[in-house]
Amino acid sequence: MIDSAGLLLEPDEERAYRVLVRLAAARVEDLAEQTGLPAEEAHRLLKVLSDKGLAVADTARDELFRPLPPEPVLGAELLRRQEALEAARRALAALGEEFRASRRRRQADQLVEIVVGARALRERLRHLQNSARSETMWFCRANQVALPSSENTEEFDALDRGVRYRVIYERELLQEPGMLENLAEGIRRGEQARTLPTLPVRLMIADRSVAICLLVVGSGKDIGEPSAAVIESSQLLDALVALFESYWERAVPVRLESGEERCDTRTPDESERFLLSLLVAGVPDKSIASQMGISRRTVQRRIDRLMALAGVDTRTALAFQAARRGWL
Repeated sequence: MIDSAGLLLEPDEERAYRVLVRLAAARVEDLAEQTGLPAEEAHRLLKVLSDKGLAVADTARDELFRPLPPEPVLGAELLRRQEALEAARRALAALGEEFRASRRRRQADQLVEIVVGARALRERLRHLQNSARSETMWFCRANQVALPSSENTEEFDALDRGVRYRVIYERELLQEPGMLENLAEGIRRGEQARTLPTLPVRLMIADRSVAICLLVVGSGKDIGEPSAAVIESSQLLDALVALFESYWERAVPVRLESGEERCDTRTPDESERFLLSLLVAGVPDKSIASQMGISRRTVQRRIDRLMALAGVDTRTALAFQAARRGWL
């Protein structure tokens, strides 16, 4: 039990109380005999229990002590301490935020950390995903630099923990080998995916509190290894969050079939819904066929079926009807 330094009862007081409960009633000599303590110490312990409201003395019967239930006394004390701890926690959080705000004003250079090298960047991306609690947001451009989607097993672990993943893929990335299969698996596991023709930067934001933004790719016209900025809470981070949200609103959703529609021949099945998302995103038929492991003729045949379902005869009209009917 908890005393003033953490316990409500000292160990010898708890022991005396347990003996008193077991005996149902005891005098000083009874407690001394049961515990092996001197009579003076047994008397002191019974008086302490009485003072704390855990025992009552029947003075008419030569100070026969009877135990009282612990909940009224110890429960109320625990509640008071819980309230005090919660107040201390709030005060600590406020002090921490005040410290961080002061550091942002006085030590702005500490808000941005530069990470150099593909290995270091990969480890930082994995760490942020493992520590994410609510949400991650991604700009995924073509020609991935540090952590290919096929190697990002941390995403599935985070999705299993309930972390929300919102990912915008650059169209060209979806044409890379194995990407569509990996994308479909992510969507099945809970990822929310969208696509756009181009993206401005490579970006990952965790819990809206820290971001990694690639600075130098480290190949082609760039010299040396890739480098990225790790950006903590600041107006710069707020701007990156706003940038992601603005692109998210414009991006085309990539979705698979919902469970309740699988038996409805009037709506796209799983593969057709996925194909439709890619088609509307502008992925060429040849790339769709290659990534899905089907022929271009099969792609065209499925597109024809989708146009028939929508009652249209052009791909532009199909895209409009898909959005109107909630297929995307």
